[in-house]
Amino acid sequence: MKLATRIALSVTVVVPLLVLSAGLLVLGLVSRDLHQQQDTRLQDRASAVLPDVRTLLTADRNGKPKVEQNQHRKVLGDVLDAGIRVRTADGAVVLEGGPQPADPVRLPEQTADGPVTVRTKGRAWRVLTVPVAGPAPGTLWLFTPASAADPQVVAVRRRVLLVALLAAPVSGLLAYGLAGRATASVRRLSRRAAELDPGAGPAAFAGTPVNIAEVDELSNAIGQLLARYEEQAARTAQALDTARSFSSAASHELRTPLMSMRTDLDVLAAHPDLSPGERAEIVRDLQRDHARLLDLLTALRMLARGDLVEVSAFTSLDLSELVDTAAGESARRHPQARLDVELPSELRVFGWEAGLTILLANLLGNAVAHGHLPGEPARIAVRARAEAGYAVLTVDDAGPGIAPGEREAVFRRFHHRPGSPGSGLGLTLVAQQVALHRGSVVIGTPPGGTGARFEVRLPLSAADAPAPRLPRRRDWISSRGE
Repeated sequence: MKLATRIALSVTVVVPLLVLSAGLLVLGLVSRDLHQQQDTRLQDRASAVLPDVRTLLTADRNGKPKVEQNQHRKVLGDVLDAGIRVRTADGAVVLEGGPQPADPVRLPEQTADGPVTVRTKGRAWRVLTVPVAGPAPGTLWLFTPASAADPQVVAVRRRVLLVALLAAPVSGLLAYGLAGRATASVRRLSRRAAELDPGAGPAAFAGTPVNIAEVDELSNAIGQLLARYEEQAARTAQALDTARSFSSAASHELRTPLMSMRTDLDVLAAHPDLSPGERAEIVRDLQRDHARLLDLLTALRMLARGDLVEVSAFTSLDLSELVDTAAGESARRHPQARLDVELPSELRVFGWEAGLTILLANLLGNAVAHGHLPGEPARIAVRARAEAGYAVLTVDDAGPGIAPGEREAVFRRFHHRPGSPGSGLGLTLVAQQVALHRGSVVIGTPPGGTGARFEVRLPLSAADAPAPRLPRRRDWISSRGE
């Protein structure tokens, strides 16, 4: 059922009910007003005839028939359409006329708060009792039928029913027409949505606002849905690309160490009589190749995680604490290296803990591997500070340094220095994590003039800063360095 039809049916039912409810309220008010008018007329009649009633009772007590007859006529003429009954103090009725309850009926002896209703033989009467004081006391009753207002009430009731019957079809037709016009923009929006190609993106759905809040909100919601769909489709495509690149890179880079391991294993199998020294050398080669395989797979896995990480993995972190932990781990793994660490008490950044950990591990690992001259231990200085809204981390070594022409190349995938034992992905991971954290990394020379300095800048975390958006396209594992 269309929305316009639903609205029309609802209005067709609701409007007559509202008319009837309002009519019942009006009927009650009309009935109350008519009864008040009746009571007011009774009280006015009582005030008008009360002096003549006193005269009548006095004439009756003094035995003056002629005066009594004249007062009878005068009192009956004054009460007009109301019924009247006059009784003496000893209970004798001296005057009775006009419409009134049939005997026997118990009449109220007093009505201090105004007329009351008396019912007898299926009829209701409004009765006003007025005590008559003076030399000849008595009681005056005035009557009027309580149903005298019924014809007016019936007329109002008929009109209410007629209005309710007419309101049903008229309001339904009007509601259908108005609802049809109101939902025209929704129907147009529905046709646009049905004809939309999801691959066209949110720009294809953009339109002119129709100045109807609900329709514009729905249009914006569809546009946002398409934008999220496009973003997720791009992320899915990137994930597939990353998976293919991971497989390709792994198969290409693992071929050499695997072939070397196969050769060593073949030698061991073909020559069981090797000397202990030769056998130990082959085992060492196998262990080196095995370690290289593990390092390579770990680096590729971290590159893939960085390409697919979401902003929900980021949180406020203390960079000083992470650097201190990474330096302690490096000192434990490389006890021959000399590390000098100087950190502030706290340096908070908005980052991915796993990513920053691998960044620091590779920076320090690179300094340990290349930051020394032949025959000397590695000497590494690690410093961190806050500067102009950034956390600045420097790692200085005492090695041969990096020539200016080679400083960009070291961040490429699988870039090796001659004789380097690494996977060629360590500094690629550093560059990737710096980019994910909206920072920068540059290579320079320490103040002493020898060695290499890696300077990393990461934005400091601010309480009122909006959540950062990660780069939409991340392809460090698939195309960087190619």
